[in-house]
Amino acid sequence: MEKLVEDCLFCKIIRGEVPSYTVFENDDVKAFLDLSQVNPGHTLMVPKKHIVNLFDYTKEDAQQYLQYIPEIANAIKKAFPNVTAMNITTNNGKAANQVVMHSHIHFIPRFEGDGLKLMTRNNADKYDEAKYNEIAEKIKEQF
Repeated sequence: MEKLVEDCLFCKIIRGEVPSYTVFENDDVKAFLDLSQVNPGHTLMVPKKHIVNLFDYTKEDAQQYLQYIPEIANAIKKAFPNVTAMNITTNNGKAANQVVMHSHIHFIPRFEGDGLKLMTRNNADKYDEAKYNEIAEKIKEQF
């Protein structure tokens, strides 16, 4: 586990220095319950390599670590038959509310009437075709 860092909470969990409620583990990833339990079954999946966030992933990292997303999501759904949906999210950087600077994916099971609201905003009224095209072109140029 030479790819881990000393002072990272999730690296400590991977090394077994901090206890966790592990639900899945293999050579690539570890998935464990988020202590906040936004809804029952709220799980985090972390790569067993210290990667700060998705901006630092290579294509190889993505293939190696993110392939487990469907498997973990389906295990949670099977464990809770009344799950009707799931938010699968990552907070990528401090401005996006990333607290632990080790890449992690949240699996938040959703139940009818659970009352959970993930806040977004709709700014469509501030954009026209020219502005959408300008933004799309800026991104396209980066590939």
